[in-house]
Amino acid sequence: MNIIMLGLPGAGKGTQAKLIAQIKSIPHVSTGDLFRAAYQEQNEMGILAKRYMDKGELVPDEVTIGIALERLSRPDCQDGFVLDGFPRNLSQADALSNAGKKIDHVIYIHADETLLVERLTGRRVCSGCGGPYHILYHPPKENGRCDACGQPLIQRDDDKEETVVERLKVNKELTDQLAAYYRQRGALRIIDGSQDIDRVSAEIVELLK
Repeated sequence: MNIIMLGLPGAGKGTQAKLIAQIKSIPHVSTGDLFRAAYQEQNEMGILAKRYMDKGELVPDEVTIGIALERLSRPDCQDGFVLDGFPRNLSQADALSNAGKKIDHVIYIHADETLLVERLTGRRVCSGCGGPYHILYHPPKENGRCDACGQPLIQRDDDKEETVVERLKVNKELTDQLAAYYRQRGALRIIDGSQDIDRVSAEIVELLK
């Protein structure tokens, strides 16, 4: 089963994609994770991708398409995958289709933009082990410190308010276009992303039966 997670930043695509990957025993392919891994390796593509991400801008299509299709060509994706963060626009959707990747479901997690700003700007990660936190929804026991290793929590550059607002603005028009694209192909499924995580998960699991 080939699945695309669609929605604005903060809608919960990553969380739900990981759940689907576990249930269906297929890879969770996140372009954001791929870009960050490439940056940590200090290769040219990763450095270029981070430069755009830090400004809240989209990574150029040629970089995004190349890294995504390379990942989907690996053996573990032959029996299915969950795409998280790709495609982001119609050109990328066409590239995916032209690569012969038939999409069974496009799950669009829709949520109000005010709620998304709250979710994104409240995110923190551990500077040591990378553990995720949120100042409202999942705060640490000790303010500003990781529960697991005690290292300081940090706010990623792409979660700062000015960057978040720009990310949402850039993504909204493109997401609407993708929703229309996949609706025409009969693959679009809409889920209310303002619900709690467990409820969203339950609706997606029911949809994929």
